[in-house]
Amino acid sequence: MAGGSKAKVIPLHGNSSRAATARRAGQRAEAARRHPSLLADPGTRATAEEIAAVVRDIDAHRAGGGSTAEEPKAPNELAQKIAGFAEFARKRLTGDYVVDEFGFDPHLNEAMFLPLLRMFFRSWFRVEVSGVENLPAEGAGLVVANHAGVLPFDGLMLSVAVHDHHATNRDLRLLAADMVFDMPVLGHAARKAGHTMACTSDAHRLLDSGELTAVFPEGYKGLGKHFKDRYKLQRFGRGGFVSAALRTKAPIIPCSIVGSEEIYPMLADVKLLARLLGLPYFPVTPLFPLAGPAGLVPLPSKWHIAFGTPIPTADYDESAAEDPMVTFELTDHVRETIQHTLYQLLANRRNMFLG
Repeated sequence: MAGGSKAKVIPLHGNSSRAATARRAGQRAEAARRHPSLLADPGTRATAEEIAAVVRDIDAHRAGGGSTAEEPKAPNELAQKIAGFAEFARKRLTGDYVVDEFGFDPHLNEAMFLPLLRMFFRSWFRVEVSGVENLPAEGAGLVVANHAGVLPFDGLMLSVAVHDHHATNRDLRLLAADMVFDMPVLGHAARKAGHTMACTSDAHRLLDSGELTAVFPEGYKGLGKHFKDRYKLQRFGRGGFVSAALRTKAPIIPCSIVGSEEIYPMLADVKLLARLLGLPYFPVTPLFPLAGPAGLVPLPSKWHIAFGTPIPTADYDESAAEDPMVTFELTDHVRETIQHTLYQLLANRRNMFLG
């Protein structure tokens, strides 16, 4: 070097040695955690090389596809979704699915309709369900529920409640108004989801084939009532649903739904517009029609669906279905049971949006 000076040595400040010490300590702790026997004997002094070798062997085994009981590999959710979609597409393209005489397509219902409805059920309406054990595990049963809310969200939420909360995940077959099936797209979708027209003959056929069926005897009178009349049951018609239950010996399960009355608070009914449009009513709510399409979004009320104690019909003789007094008494009994339960649920509710 110039001037014959010696190279100046700059001392290290111990960073490398401290890092190496920390690394060896970490390796030793990892090896001890995975293989306690390595350090079980106080007299045993494993060297850093031995500990590092154990750690390397374990990591190499894991990288080569091995797994340990402590840390199983997590399934790839994206791969599962892709595989599920591919299987759904295969079945639809090959016709590997069943449709019953009413048009019910369980494969499509499970894959498309129920997942969509679950978003409303779980996140928007946050539905609580009680008494689901009162539904029969198998065979026919007639669920009779109150009806409200301008649009029939209550029937859709009821079908999700039964499918997802029942021990055997039963499908609930809804009896809906004729107008639903007159609509080009909606009517076809309703058939695919398992619903059919609300008439005594269809109710009898469903129950006779052992299906769990639901009916809303208030009909349009319940859906289209004003907000000031909320949770006051309307007249239950002529008792055709009771006759169907009596003929098939199916138990009647009263069902009370709280929360549906608040999704579209109906302040007025423009009857002239309803007649011009061929609708049973034309609702005016705080948001519709003033807010336009945004007014069609239901308010996020908190729901509770309660299934009551079944009312047996097996002990009635065959002529009971034709006896107007028997059908009237049973109809009135079901109505009073639903109304009483509604009052109980409302008494325990703090707020229509918080429950």
